[in-house]
Amino acid sequence: MELAVRSSLTDSVPQSNKWLKASTVKLIKQNIPLMIMFLPGLLFYIIFKYAPMGGIIIAFKDFNLRDGIFGSPWVGMDNFMQLFNQAQSLQIIRNSFMISILGIVVGFPVPIILAIMLNEVRKMWFKRVVQTFVYLPHFLSWVIVGGIVLSLFALESGTINRWLEGFLGEPYPFMYEKVSWLIIYLGSGIWKEMGFAAIIYLAALAGIDPHLYEAGSIDGANKWQQMRHITIPGISTTIILLLILSVGKVMDVGFDQIYNLQNAVVSDVANVISLYIYQIGILRGQYSLTAAMGIFENLVGLVLILSANYFARKFNQGLW
Repeated sequence: MELAVRSSLTDSVPQSNKWLKASTVKLIKQNIPLMIMFLPGLLFYIIFKYAPMGGIIIAFKDFNLRDGIFGSPWVGMDNFMQLFNQAQSLQIIRNSFMISILGIVVGFPVPIILAIMLNEVRKMWFKRVVQTFVYLPHFLSWVIVGGIVLSLFALESGTINRWLEGFLGEPYPFMYEKVSWLIIYLGSGIWKEMGFAAIIYLAALAGIDPHLYEAGSIDGANKWQQMRHITIPGISTTIILLLILSVGKVMDVGFDQIYNLQNAVVSDVANVISLYIYQIGILRGQYSLTAAMGIFENLVGLVLILSANYFARKFNQGLW
């Protein structure tokens, strides 16, 4: 009896393996079109994200183009010591952190508010028109957006300063005062990206059961109460997820915007890590020093995203 059971089990194992292999092959064949669509994105990340990671070794070397990555002399932590002994580096790190934190505090709630407002619109034609106008700036490059900003706020030829000069008798140097420059910088970034960022929240709002709103209105809840007790909790997971990802990029101030809007007068607040890497690394050829700055930037981002996720898990809302 025991031998019969063992033989039946051993016979069933190859059959189950064959069935598993056949089902796997069938599943792969069914998803070949999806795999082909996924391939360009996979190649992009392999070529431009993962392959260049091997180059971080130059942060620990006195890199020069003649000797190459592996032939350049090893200097250990000297580049990091030189980096943090410069007063300019500490100012750049402070500026990057300050601008990113302000961007999260001021800009993060805007797409949420916009998505909730669009979700409440009942006239579909009006909703589509508004969505088109608020999505459009995302598809404009920062060269164009920067030109628009400068044409509005330029000291001598700016449209707004022409109006101010007519009313007050003199223009105001919007782009040359630190506070006003920072407000314009943050405002232009919010204006450009708020519409596209709202798409994610609109998708999350579409997943909320409409019966919850009906039950709330029957219980006497007004729009503000429904928003507080139904809408916000319904998209809270999405909000926390995107907030964690935003915290992970807190040291990453985009190069395009800052490059097109900065000037020498406001360099005390406008000089950030991405601009420093361009000026010192690309223009002056100090690749090892800027590679060390890049490693520091990414390590800070890693620590922040792990910390944010740790606290989010306390409320059962972690990213992983």
